[in-house]
Amino acid sequence: MAASGAILLLYVVVHMLSNLKIFISPANIDAYAVWLRRLFDGLLEYEGFVWIVRVVLLAAVLLHATAAYQLARRARAARPVGYQRRPKVQAGYAVRTMRWGGVILAFFVVYHVLDLTTGDVNPHGVHGEVYRNVVASFQRWYIALFYALAACSLGLHIRHGLWSALQSLGAMTAARQRAARLTALGVSIAITAGFLSVPFAVVTGILK
Repeated sequence: MAASGAILLLYVVVHMLSNLKIFISPANIDAYAVWLRRLFDGLLEYEGFVWIVRVVLLAAVLLHATAAYQLARRARAARPVGYQRRPKVQAGYAVRTMRWGGVILAFFVVYHVLDLTTGDVNPHGVHGEVYRNVVASFQRWYIALFYALAACSLGLHIRHGLWSALQSLGAMTAARQRAARLTALGVSIAITAGFLSVPFAVVTGILK
C-alpha cells in the first residue's frame, strides 16, 4: 500500500505543479501539454510516454485499492466479535473518512478524464487548447465546487496516508512523531492549495 501510495503521491505533486503553469500564460500551459505528448516520441511515438504513465497510474490505483481492502479484512478478522461498548478513540477526521474520500476521488478521476482529457463533457472540449478547456470547465460553479471537494478529500487522504507511511518506517520518538505529523500536514496543505488555486482563479475572474 505504501509503494503504490508513493507512486500516486509523486504523480499528484507533478500534476499539481504542472497545473500552476496556467498562471504563466495560456501559451505556456498549451505548449507544455504538447511537449508532454511528444516526450520520447522518437522511441515511443506521439503520446507513448503519456500512455505509459496512464498504465502505471492505473496499476498503482488498483494495487492501492486492493491493499486497502485486504487491510480492512485483516482488521475485521483480528476481532471477529464486536465490542460490547466501543470507547471513543483519538482519530482525526481524515482517518474516519479515508474510505469515503477514496470513493469521492474515484468518481472525480472518472469525470476529470471525461472533462479535461477526452473533452467529452467539457463545454469547449478542443484537444490541445488546455487553457480554454480549463476555464470553460471551472466557469460552471458546480464543477468548481466538485473539484474543490475532491481536492480537499485528496488533502485529507494524503495527510493520513503520509503520516501512516512515516510511522511505518520504525520506532519513533515523540519529537519524530511531531515532525512526521507536521510534514504530512504541510505536504497535504500545499498540494490542496495548489489544486484549489486554479478553480478559484477562474471563479474570481483572474483566469478568463
